[in-house]
Amino acid sequence: MKTKLKGVSYSKYGYLFSIPFVVAFLIFTLYPTIFTAILGFTDCHGPTGLDNFKFLSEPFENYKSVINNESFRKSLKNTVLIWIMNFIPQISLALLLTAWFTSHTNEIKGKGFFKVVFYMPNIITAATVAILFRTFFAYPVGPINDILISLGLREKGYYFLVNPTASRIIVAFIQFWIWYGNTMIVLVSGVLGISPDIYEAAQIDGANGVQTFFRITIPNLKTVLLYTLVTSLVGGLNMFDIPYLFNNAGGPDGATKTAAVFIYTQGFEGRYLYNKASAASMIVWVIIAIMSGVLFFIMRDKDQIKLEKEIKKAKKEAKRATKGGVDQWQW
Repeated sequence: MKTKLKGVSYSKYGYLFSIPFVVAFLIFTLYPTIFTAILGFTDCHGPTGLDNFKFLSEPFENYKSVINNESFRKSLKNTVLIWIMNFIPQISLALLLTAWFTSHTNEIKGKGFFKVVFYMPNIITAATVAILFRTFFAYPVGPINDILISLGLREKGYYFLVNPTASRIIVAFIQFWIWYGNTMIVLVSGVLGISPDIYEAAQIDGANGVQTFFRITIPNLKTVLLYTLVTSLVGGLNMFDIPYLFNNAGGPDGATKTAAVFIYTQGFEGRYLYNKASAASMIVWVIIAIMSGVLFFIMRDKDQIKLEKEIKKAKKEAKRATKGGVDQWQW
C-alpha cells in the first residue's frame, strides 16, 4: 500500500510577514518619492500650493533654475567637501580599531566596554551634539577658547563660528565623531564572518599582524567596505541635522549649507517653493544613484565575474558537444 506524503509549504507565511514592510515602504518611501518627482515638473508653491498646482509648459524649467542657482551649486560643493573631510578619517580610524579589536595575536581585555564607548556618540541626538559643540566653540568664552588661552596659544578668544573654513572643519569633525563607531561595528561584524581557518593558516605560515590584516582581512571585507561606502555616501549627501543646527542653517555665509539644508530652506522656511525643492531633491537623488553605481563598478569582484564567464563558456561548450553527439548518433 502506497502512502502519499504531502509536503508543507511555508512560503506563504514569508509573504504574510513581508506585508507590513511592503505597506510601509509603499506609503512612506515610494509614494513620497514619486510625488516629489512629479512636483518637480509643476508650478507648486505657496502655503496652499499642494492643493492647487499645474504642470509647466516647459517640463524641466525648475531643474534648469535649480542647476543655475549659485546657492545650490555651492551647497553641493559643501556637501561633497564635508563628506570627504569626515569620511576619510572615519574609515581610517574604523579600520584601525577593527584591526585592534579582531587581532588574533594580541587579546585585549574589556573589548565590550571600549566598543560601547566608541559607539556611544552615534546614539546621542543630533540636536544635542550640535548644541554641545556650539557651546564648546563659543565666543568669547568657551571651553576651546579657554584651553587655547590657558596654553598660551592665543591672547584672546577666536570666533570659530564666523570663519567658513573653521566651521566646515568643525561640522566634518562632528560627523566623523558621530559615525566612526558605527562604521567600526559594521567592519568588526564583517571580520567575525571570516573563517578562522584562514587566520590559523596565515599564522602557521608566519604572517604577522599587519600582513594578515592587509592580505586577508581587507580582501575578505570587500563587500562590507562597499556597503559602508555606499551607506556613508547616501548619508553624507543627505547631511542635514548637524549643519542646520550647528551654525544657523548653514552659516557663515553658506559655508556649511548642504544640499539638504538648501532643499529645506527652499521648501519650508517662508518660501514654500515646493517645485524648486522637489527638483533639487531629484537632482541630488540622481547624483547619489550615479555615484553609488560608480562605487559598485569600481569595487566589483573581478575574480568572481571571470569565474562566472568561464562557467558560462564551459556550459556552452558542453551543450555544443552534447548537441553534436546527438546529431551524429541520429545520422
